[in-house]
Amino acid sequence: MDMNLEQLRGFVEVARLGHFTRASESLHLAQPSLSRQISTLERELGAELFHRARGHIALTSAGETLLPRAQRMLAEAEAIKEEMGELAGIRRGRVRLGAPPTLCMSLVAEALAAFHVAHPGVELQLAEAGSRALVEQVAVGAVDMALITESAGPPPAGVSLTRMPLLTEELVVVSSASQPPVSTASAIGLDELATLPLIVFDETYELRATTDAAFRSEGLEPVPVLAGAEMDAVLRFVERGLGVAVVPAMVLLDQPGLRSMRLSHPMMTRTVSLAHRSDVRPAIAVSAMRKVIVATAVEVARRDPAITSLVEG
Repeated sequence: MDMNLEQLRGFVEVARLGHFTRASESLHLAQPSLSRQISTLERELGAELFHRARGHIALTSAGETLLPRAQRMLAEAEAIKEEMGELAGIRRGRVRLGAPPTLCMSLVAEALAAFHVAHPGVELQLAEAGSRALVEQVAVGAVDMALITESAGPPPAGVSLTRMPLLTEELVVVSSASQPPVSTASAIGLDELATLPLIVFDETYELRATTDAAFRSEGLEPVPVLAGAEMDAVLRFVERGLGVAVVPAMVLLDQPGLRSMRLSHPMMTRTVSLAHRSDVRPAIAVSAMRKVIVATAVEVARRDPAITSLVEG
């Protein structure tokens, strides 16, 4: 059998996109070349990998069996390539990290800055997405690791995923530091929060689903003053005094224009974990990044009583 990595890479890309033309464009290959690669692979394996219908491509049972193995082989090959380069004295490499936007503003920014100072020759790539999408990206080898929240869901079938809990952070209420506090108490309940001008996130944000569910459980129906914004915009609107918002505690780090207040009833929290494939050996640079992320998480938790480290030792 002469199966090679280029054939596997082509197979994985067609499976991901469900289309030969888009896969060939993604791989910068002519479509006939990609089709020949897949046909050769099928002939060498003695099985069809795709059902080919007009305008539609779907995996056969053989294709479904091969896909996780092919993804693992490609990820392992990439790790070997980077590690050999490092062992040969080439002080470079690549780390591909995934994270939700809410973490990119705090934990990720600090971790990447610290890592770059220690390893300036390593290329850093960041993928911003929701936690569920990031689990998929880790599974297919699109990123080396990802910071995710506890609601990310299970990994795809056939994928061995390790999640290391790093910290738990409270969801807090933020308001403009240039205006009077929204309450004289040290904490605020949802019943009082529902009466305030509330700025809420786009419905694709997991935070939106969490807060909406909390209000429903209390029989409350707040009327937002503004809905559908992204994190950066929400914080800017709050700072300008348009309203208040519920955000993760870490977002408030280095935000002097904002004031935070803890929620008293019910308290809402989320757990941040570091996810990576347990069946692929990480490159040296990736292992170094994991250590920096863990150390950064511990340091961030020391600064805010609303953040609790879950790292042992």
